[in-house]
Amino acid sequence: MSTQQNQPTSTKEQKIAGFDPNGVGDISGGLFGLPFGVEEAEVVIIPVPWEVTVSYSAGTAQGPQAVKDASPQLDLFDPAIKDAWKLGIAMEEISQEWASTSEALRLKADEYIGWLEAGSPEADRAKYERLTSEVTAKGEELLQWLKAKAAAHLENGKLVGVLGGDHSTPLGLMHALAEKHEEFGILQIDAHADLRIAYEDFTYSHASIMYNALQLPQVKKLVQVGIRDLAQSEAEMADQSNGRITVFYDSVLKANAYEGDKWKKQCKKIIAQLPQKVYISFDIDGLDPKLCPATGTPVPGGLEFEEAVYLIKALVKSGREIIGFDLCEVAPGDSEWNGNVGARLLYKLCNWMAVSQKRLEA
Repeated sequence: MSTQQNQPTSTKEQKIAGFDPNGVGDISGGLFGLPFGVEEAEVVIIPVPWEVTVSYSAGTAQGPQAVKDASPQLDLFDPAIKDAWKLGIAMEEISQEWASTSEALRLKADEYIGWLEAGSPEADRAKYERLTSEVTAKGEELLQWLKAKAAAHLENGKLVGVLGGDHSTPLGLMHALAEKHEEFGILQIDAHADLRIAYEDFTYSHASIMYNALQLPQVKKLVQVGIRDLAQSEAEMADQSNGRITVFYDSVLKANAYEGDKWKKQCKKIIAQLPQKVYISFDIDGLDPKLCPATGTPVPGGLEFEEAVYLIKALVKSGREIIGFDLCEVAPGDSEWNGNVGARLLYKLCNWMAVSQKRLEA
């Protein structure tokens, strides 16, 4: 029994001893060119190639592959974290079954969205009512698949992140964490509020992820940062939430900065709204779109890369624990730029989550 328990540690140590973190990135290796598999990794990334309900530009289902392809180009040294690469980060295989299902349903959903935009002609109503039911059923199946997969990794002591796909994808991880933790908050970095109720009649719409997350009673607080594109109904939902939802609008953050407030001070205000345990939901369109031009719904404004990383660091330095995260809406576009930025952000999220749980030293 003890031999079996010690074997993964031994294997990991052997891989660390045989790996050169200063060498050329190994494109045939794992995520970031690292030598680790899921078994010995401390952090497991679950890719979810799904984007059925995207309502503007498609491509995010290819996000996990784009990030993985770009990831070996990163230098693994992080001056703020000692021996970060030794943590062990690995990504599961990308499910081709879910990718194929997403592609097939996306084509149908695109026709349906066109029907809505055309004023919902009565002649095709029955056809599209059946479609929304079909998409919702598959969305529920995806949720349960991810919940079971994430729960198994959490039970084995892994730290877990989701790499989307559109922003609907991480709900199963949130459900798994809700069964493990009595309460937690969500720090959402995003251009959009995602508080629509079954947007376009899709229960599991990318625009409904935070509404759906708030159906979990364990989610005590939602703190949204960088929001700059939302419906009046979403703003009203936040205003009427009795403090459960706090929105830091991008325009207000920018105005505060123009008037002399340092980012450090603004981060302190953001973090003060969060409980001890925090889940980070990072839609890459929360960044300035020059950093993610191919994302599904880019919006002018947003955070700079280092502003976002500083907020994550400040969260950890406040003593809060990151219990999980997702990174969504990365689309490959016509160059490696989007995957490159996504990979760098993913590395930061993995490492600072580990620091928050005392698995790395900063």
